[in-house]
Amino acid sequence: MLFSSNVFLYFYLPVVLLLYYISPRQIRNFVLFAVSLFFYGWGEPVYLFLMVFTVLINYVCAFIIDSRRKKEKSTKSTLVIGVVLNLLLLGYFKYATFFLESLQSILPFMKDFDVPEITLPIGISFYVFQSMSYLIDVYRDDAPVQKNPITFGTYVALFPQLIAGPIVRYTDVARQLSERKENLDDFASGIKMFIIGLAKKILIANQMGALWETIKSADGTVAAWVGIAAYSLQLYFDFSGYSDMAIGLGRMFGFEFLINFNYPYISNSITDFWRRWHMSLSTWFKEYVYIPLGGNRKGIKRQIINLLIVWALTGFWHGASWNFLFWGIYYSILLIIEKTFLLKVLDKLPKFVRHIYTIIIVILGWALFYFVDTAELWEFIKKLFTPAATSSADINTILAYVPLLVVAAVASTPLGARLYNKVKESTAKKVVTLAGLAVMMLLCVCTLVSQSYNPFIYFRF
Repeated sequence: MLFSSNVFLYFYLPVVLLLYYISPRQIRNFVLFAVSLFFYGWGEPVYLFLMVFTVLINYVCAFIIDSRRKKEKSTKSTLVIGVVLNLLLLGYFKYATFFLESLQSILPFMKDFDVPEITLPIGISFYVFQSMSYLIDVYRDDAPVQKNPITFGTYVALFPQLIAGPIVRYTDVARQLSERKENLDDFASGIKMFIIGLAKKILIANQMGALWETIKSADGTVAAWVGIAAYSLQLYFDFSGYSDMAIGLGRMFGFEFLINFNYPYISNSITDFWRRWHMSLSTWFKEYVYIPLGGNRKGIKRQIINLLIVWALTGFWHGASWNFLFWGIYYSILLIIEKTFLLKVLDKLPKFVRHIYTIIIVILGWALFYFVDTAELWEFIKKLFTPAATSSADINTILAYVPLLVVAAVASTPLGARLYNKVKESTAKKVVTLAGLAVMMLLCVCTLVSQSYNPFIYFRF
């Protein structure tokens, strides 16, 4: 079920809100857990058992860790078992086919082996990582063990961020799970955030995606650069739009999730970019992989190795394909170069030069991210750097999208928010804000009437 679908907007969400707020406070977590399972099972009921299995395994392992700690017994073996079970679950459904096909291509005796097609359960990368963060935090004694299985199930399956994040650490919502206080201001703020996220997805991301699909195969340097710029904007508004909707929905139910994007396209270095893009994933890998490996505490050589490991894993997390692994290594090399010497050089350059450097690097990275086929990637890269004329038909297509491209480019910066915040609070500002939100919602509704199925890009990760 999509947040941007009519079923969700006109049936599921109103019914869930009604059920939630008419329920006694003591059973609201149960209500959320039940409706979240329904939400997940709507499209893939066969994989509900995976969700329940994930909840049970991590709940039991954390409970054993806590019990053994109280008895002053070793807890590491239980942690290892729990983490391995989580990784096996993720590995089988996400990577088994990829590894078997890779082996088949290099081992002659596997040539006739029939590689099974394993369907990837939606959101598995997110809820497995979230579950592991809970288990590790309990092991470290950074978070209290959750003794109520329903409350823990609510944390893992909570539908606002179940499918595509943000990855919510248990330590950030542990208190909210048991002591949250819903109020009208947060509810209204949640509606506002949700509408803004919906508009990002429907009115900008989908349009940028349509432009990219139209001209990605076109000849000509201009078409190539405009196309990949459109795809870069599509990715940002698609994923940040989902994150905004998730945060908004969370507020409607009394939860406060951390922001997942902080205007990454205004960054002045790749290091800065990854502090702003998909912040929950970057934080996860930093807290649970990079720092345990030693981070930057054991010398520059060890730091380089750690960065290579973390970013190879980050790339591979995005998908079972070589291009994602190369994309991760691409960023690891760039970050290593920046941390060893380039940041000092960049600091001496004008801000606009640093920004142009970052944007070009990021856009090229998205080309690597998009093209699974290496030959197609190489052909596209050649179009970017080999001067060639773009056909008049493609130029006309681009010109038709120029207004929206400008709107998208400006909306990807904090300019609008800064101007809005400078206006003093008043009745007029509130009226204009409500009118603006109403117009955005109306435009989204009108667009959804004629729009075909268009899932969020990060659903496939």
